[in-house]
Amino acid sequence: MNDITLPDAVENFVTATNAHDANALAAVFGDGATVRDDGRAWAGGTEIREWIQGHLIAPRIVLTPISFADDRLVASGDGDFPGGPLSFSFEFGITDGQVTDLTIAPV
Repeated sequence: MNDITLPDAVENFVTATNAHDANALAAVFGDGATVRDDGRAWAGGTEIREWIQGHLIAPRIVLTPISFADDRLVASGDGDFPGGPLSFSFEFGITDGQVTDLTIAPV
């Protein structure tokens, strides 16, 4: 992943996203995790799997990390959506090696 050092949970998130592996992505999230993206929140395993499928797998998102500091990843995202690639901020909450909170916003 470039020359940027990422915590294992963040690296696993990027790797699983780029591999379009829904099961590996779901495994990155801890019990009771929440994702905030596109003005909506997804909470718990079932809703997060819905978000994974609709927002990462179906549009075949590929992330290229740009920077990482203070639990915030800035990455270029490209895929099957208009206007790409676009830069996004990913704010991670990580507990015991799993993502417990993720907020995504355009940069």
